[in-house]
Amino acid sequence: MALRILVVDDASFIRDLVKKHLREHFPGVEIHEAVDGNRALAVLKGQAIDLVLSDWEMPNVSGEELLRKLRLDDRYAAVPFIMISSRGGRDHVVKAVQAGVSDYLAKPFTPEELIRKVVKQLRKAGIDPKTRLGRAVKAQQTGFGSVEVLTTGAGQDNLSPAESAKARPAEKGRAQLRFSNQTAPLGSVIKELSLQALTALFPRPETLPGLFDQVAVHILRAEDTEPLQLNGYIHALQAGESRPDTRIIKVVIRFVDNDSVKFEQLSRLIGG
Repeated sequence: MALRILVVDDASFIRDLVKKHLREHFPGVEIHEAVDGNRALAVLKGQAIDLVLSDWEMPNVSGEELLRKLRLDDRYAAVPFIMISSRGGRDHVVKAVQAGVSDYLAKPFTPEELIRKVVKQLRKAGIDPKTRLGRAVKAQQTGFGSVEVLTTGAGQDNLSPAESAKARPAEKGRAQLRFSNQTAPLGSVIKELSLQALTALFPRPETLPGLFDQVAVHILRAEDTEPLQLNGYIHALQAGESRPDTRIIKVVIRFVDNDSVKFEQLSRLIGG
């Protein structure tokens, strides 16, 4: 099972910074994110998390409120919780400790400080990051070792049974992506899915979409249900392989919907 970390902060640039440092130090880590404590609780409903990194001051449900709620939940009473805040005063640290925090990280912080505290808390919880990540990377390499998983059928979702079985350990589902410069949707394999964004791999089309282009996302669910339809924009785009003629494109799509029904459906989908 992959190492799973939840990053909670209402500032997107802070979340992106923390995720960057985590991915650089923990290749293969599975990162979930939330913009406040309320959405963090939605993520945690059906998702096992190994460690929580949370800001203190957030709208709706603050980091302190999130911490207190988790400590009352048997599933997360002992999960490492690192509070990140610009409030580094003694009173605030004491308050966090009384609420059950595992560690405290004051802003601004260095990558080394962040990683040191994460590793320390994981080990205290009996989790060996190297062992957990090694297994996750091996599973990804085994489960997604062929470009044919994406290129079969010119990008449409018509993999053979053997290819589907091979891809299943590394993927989190399938989605159809309709970019603003494409007349037909492209089939994709979902690699990461959160309440805010989708990371997916799809076959390289003749014309690549651009950053900030609008995207219509149809996440495929069970056969007896309609696809979950979401709207977003291209937040990041990069080669899926380390070569200029790559046949795989990796895309990060940020959702822009403000629909409570879609939010609940996505929460249930993430929770499995």
